Amino acid sequence: MKIWTVSNQKGGVGKTTTVVTIGGILAAWGFRTLMMDMDPHGSLTSYFRLNPDEIKASAYNLFQDASAKKAPDPRRYVVETGFECLQLLPASPVLATLDRQAGTMEGMGLVIAGSLAAVADEFDYVLIDSPPMLGVLMVNALAACDRLIVPVLAEYLAFKGLERMLRTVDMIGRSRRKPIDYLVLPTMFDKRTKESQESLHMLQERCAEKLWHSVIPVDTRLRDASRAGVPPVLFIPTSKAVAAYSEFLEFLLHE
Repeated sequence: MKIWTVSNQKGGVGKTTTVVTIGGILAAWGFRTLMMDMDPHGSLTSYFRLNPDEIKASAYNLFQDASAKKAPDPRRYVVETGFECLQLLPASPVLATLDRQAGTMEGMGLVIAGSLAAVADEFDYVLIDSPPMLGVLMVNALAACDRLIVPVLAEYLAFKGLERMLRTVDMIGRSRRKPIDYLVLPTMFDKRTKESQESLHMLQERCAEKLWHSVIPVDTRLRDASRAGVPPVLFIPTSKAVAAYSEFLEFLLHE
């Protein structure tokens, strides 16, 4: 089982879209795929027409189990998405309380890594949608992953979020005594704008070795897939964004 975390310390960069699209493609290719929503806002959960405010069992329960000295078992909280080979561990707003509880719960940073070990034989890939805030949830998402995907908008303001994210990646890598393997993914690239072109050039200059060689283009049809609650590969399989994400996934699988 491979665990990929999608994270950036800036919102609105396409994290959830990346998780849903890559997860959908993996499932369409026959890989048993689990998506984990670690963001209290629950965008990934909402994508599949679940209301985070009404979720009875969520990723939060894994932390509760660990606090009660029970072996956290994701199987108790995973839900079906309605799409073959694609399952979801949803989020609920109560996840936002974990940082306040950190002082009373031991081993908080490794709960997700330990939990996923229990289902290592049941999934081929796990995709974690991490919140944009540095805290217990992001630490867990980074500590558990084999590969980190950092979506970055092709715009000037994106660089500050990327710099913060890479400092966090370095900190967590030193803490777990193993560097985090990461790849920067330019998203929502609009070849018609000068800002996108210049921002991509800056990315190529600053992090060439960790930057994917292509881009995910702006594609308004991704919104149509989101409104329908269907992974883009199944809703708009011929779209340019799905083609780009498929190319990116091929790169990850064969790198």
